[in-house]
Amino acid sequence: MSLVEVLQSKNYHLIDVREPMELEMDGHIEEAQNIPLGEIEDRKQEILNLSGTKVFFCRSGNRSGKAMEYFKSQGMTDVYNGGGYAEVKAALESLS
Repeated sequence: MSLVEVLQSKNYHLIDVREPMELEMDGHIEEAQNIPLGEIEDRKQEILNLSGTKVFFCRSGNRSGKAMEYFKSQGMTDVYNGGGYAEVKAALESLS
């Protein structure tokens, strides 16, 4: 499934795993929740409680891939690596 297809489903949560200072410098997506990669394990239950597909993204897709793999190792299947911030932003803009 492509990122656009996940977003078209309208059953997702965007989780930005970048650090807060990166959001200030590079911009952010209004509907995305910021949970830095280093906090993923501590905030695991918060993420598990979200319904729909959890779409992780970061600057390049590397950290979001790690977040996705962590949750897959925990048995979750409704996780998706959205890649980089620019990719997610462009996909959202293409749908509006």
